Amino acid sequence: MSPQEPQDPRPESPHPESPRPEDPRTARTKGRLRESLLAECADRPLAEVSVSAVVRRAGVGRATFYLHYEDLPALAVDACAGVVHAAVDALHAWQTGPSPRPPARPPAALAAFLAEAAEQAPLYRTLLLPGGGGPLGDRLHRELRARARAERAAVGAPHPELVASAVAAAFTGVLADWLHGEVPADPQALADHLWRLLMSLHSAVGPGPAQ
Repeated sequence: MSPQEPQDPRPESPHPESPRPEDPRTARTKGRLRESLLAECADRPLAEVSVSAVVRRAGVGRATFYLHYEDLPALAVDACAGVVHAAVDALHAWQTGPSPRPPARPPAALAAFLAEAAEQAPLYRTLLLPGGGGPLGDRLHRELRARARAERAAVGAPHPELVASAVAAAFTGVLADWLHGEVPADPQALADHLWRLLMSLHSAVGPGPAQ
């Protein structure tokens, strides 16, 4: 706070940034809706799924659905949030020891993640458009970029913003195109290709000229 700013007379909260925990009943209801949507999308695309089918499978009313979600795409993004965390974790699964450098081969978790994503491809293709667009693509790109930027900055690597954006865009775009059938490869082969691609992006940008 600068000297010119007036003092706030109100007492400061001891935890100003702590979010309120979600009500357990709300969490259970939303969990049932997420599971119901994923089950409905196991054999057909999201565009063919109705709110009625989702709430019937979940055992809740339509009013309850609209209390928590604006529409089915909003529920789908929530249901797919796990895939974003899984993708980020899979890319960084090698960071379990003291070695500061990533291995030459991708962690096994990356191929496992890709295999699981392929099983949910009909749903993910609805939310992750070719090239990496769509609500799931936006979220995945955002979280990957933030993680890569933070880790690169933490070790003093140059141009963390530039490289983080390139890494996030490459992974999100290739994943999307693969799920849409534009990149022919099985999960293990794609994991190998992606790993070499992302490592080359990390090493491509060195320090700039001396100032």
